[in-house]
Amino acid sequence: MAADTRKLKLRRTTIVYWSLLAYILAALLWWLISLENQNQQIRAEQLQLLELQTPQLDLAEKEKRVVAIESLTSRNSTKYYGEGITFFIVILIGAIGVFRAVRRQLRAQQQQQQFMMAVSHELKTPIAVTRLNLETMQRYKLEPEKQEKLIRIALEETSRLNFLTNNILVSAQLENNGFASEKEELDFSLLVTDCIKDMGNRFPGRVIESTIEQEIDLQGDALLLQMLMNNLLENAINYSPAQSVITVQLNKTGNEVLLEVADQGEGIADTEKKKIFERFYRIGNEATRTTKGTGLGLYLCERIAHHHKATLGVRDNAPKGSVFHINFAPCTSRKKDPSF
Repeated sequence: MAADTRKLKLRRTTIVYWSLLAYILAALLWWLISLENQNQQIRAEQLQLLELQTPQLDLAEKEKRVVAIESLTSRNSTKYYGEGITFFIVILIGAIGVFRAVRRQLRAQQQQQQFMMAVSHELKTPIAVTRLNLETMQRYKLEPEKQEKLIRIALEETSRLNFLTNNILVSAQLENNGFASEKEELDFSLLVTDCIKDMGNRFPGRVIESTIEQEIDLQGDALLLQMLMNNLLENAINYSPAQSVITVQLNKTGNEVLLEVADQGEGIADTEKKKIFERFYRIGNEATRTTKGTGLGLYLCERIAHHHKATLGVRDNAPKGSVFHINFAPCTSRKKDPSF
């Protein structure tokens, strides 16, 4: 309901804005026509006055004055049309620029509101589940198997909460260039393998198949690369059916290291493929969405890839789904680099 109200207000504001712009342009056109009519009227009066003076003027002088009147009229017309066209272009460019800036601001505000709604839900759920499990164990004397199950669920929810808070904090730090990082040589093959194992423990019902080329080294930040991998895997899990298979491939080809995470979800429309890497952007309406997420995961992946001078993209999977691919430069030095 609130979203519909905002859309209605935005539509009304847009109509009023363009109506005022149309009025201004119409006034400009009326001003131009008025000046041109006045110019032609002055020309006619000058020619009429010249006719009255004809007996006192010879033919050559008369033609000379007619040419002068026509030249002045032409110069005035050129000046009026030049000024009118210039004003029209300036007003139109300014109006379009203001309109786009306002639309961007409104879109950013809407995305932030959606982000707050998503974060509120994502934070409440693990806290509520963990509290409920702890209260259950406090009030009742449970069998060891049931107690162990509740503890395992509580730990999974706290891991999920930790994952979310890390995403929020790191994305804010990367946005403000305030993330203290240290690039060093690391075994990227081992890091990817560990992330897949951890994600398999978090989601034991999901099938993740992997083809990992061993001993691929990268120069990078282990924490950021781990967050990159975890976000790609969680995105694939969230947006694909529970019974589908997620595929991870890591290999080195020539002077590039290629990482691919493929899912069998509904896929991403071509018009959305660039937008999904924007901060807070999520496909669909937050009020009716059932898929978990905050709109930070893929944005964070793009920022981490950028900091590692890698390229992140997405393409369609066959027969359906999406493939997220990242191209890294392989490690060429075994010295630690404290700068990032």
